[in-house]
Amino acid sequence: MKTTINKKTSILSITAIVIGIALISCFVLYLADGANYEETNDAQVESYINPVSARASGYITKVLFEEHQNVKKGDTLVILDNREYTYKVQEAEAVLEDAYAQINVLEAGINVAQTGISVSKNQIASAKARLWQQKQDNLRYQKLLTEEAVTGQEYEQVKTRYDVAQNDYNATENTLLSTQSRVQELKTRRALLNADIKRKEAILDLAKINLSYTVITSPYDGKTGRKQILEGQQVQLGQPLVSIVNENEKWITANFKETQVNGFYIGQSVKITVDAISGKTFNGKIEAISASTGAKFSLLPADNSTGNFVKIIQRIPVKIVFENNKEIEEIKSGMNVTVTVFHKKS
Repeated sequence: MKTTINKKTSILSITAIVIGIALISCFVLYLADGANYEETNDAQVESYINPVSARASGYITKVLFEEHQNVKKGDTLVILDNREYTYKVQEAEAVLEDAYAQINVLEAGINVAQTGISVSKNQIASAKARLWQQKQDNLRYQKLLTEEAVTGQEYEQVKTRYDVAQNDYNATENTLLSTQSRVQELKTRRALLNADIKRKEAILDLAKINLSYTVITSPYDGKTGRKQILEGQQVQLGQPLVSIVNENEKWITANFKETQVNGFYIGQSVKITVDAISGKTFNGKIEAISASTGAKFSLLPADNSTGNFVKIIQRIPVKIVFENNKEIEEIKSGMNVTVTVFHKKS
């Protein structure tokens, strides 16, 4: 009996020793294997989640999306009451048409004035010819008068015709100068009116842009978030209407301990496992490594100069992208993942 107990005790001792050696071996292998990679489960899937905001205020007439619905770029999401914006476009069009009519009238006035310049120039030529003729007659009659070949009355008539011709010539020249000044004035008004037309065209374009804002569309392919608006609701300029999750671009933000990132480099291959998807491993690579710890990006970073210092291992955010975006459709933004970065073999 005693011999049997001793044998059992020996077997148990041997078994305990074997188990202890096995555990130590596993621990040593774990440590040796752990030296070949760095791993963290402080990592989440990220994607762009942008709110689609109203760029015009007004009442909602139609809401054309549902929660968590797939949408394409350009799909109509919300339609606002556009009557007020339509009237503003019509008003801007009427004001612009009036400006066009004014410049047409002004152009006609310029053409008439320029025609008047041509007429004045012809009249000056005729008046100059008549003046020359009357001047010659006056000179002849002056000579005849000294020779007493004509009477003083006859000379006075010729002199009067010469003075009239001189005044006619001066009058036509003044008319030409006046008409030229008129043309210059009209051209100046035309320049001002053209500038005013550009301003009114800009007002019309702005009114059309504001009218287009009454139809809110998806900025890119993705999936809608929660539906928090209804038809008949008044929305204000800049008010968020719905969030769109960009399904085409996803990445991982992995927060490694500061003692782990030594040796990390851009383009380094990583293995990714998703907590919600068992039995599947995804390939990725490091795209960016933060220049500072995550704590430095916080709203109120810790100030160690206060004297209440407790040393805490900091985390370095590392951006990791998937190598094959076609395989990540089932991965949702915000999911927890485990990231394994293998050290480069020498």
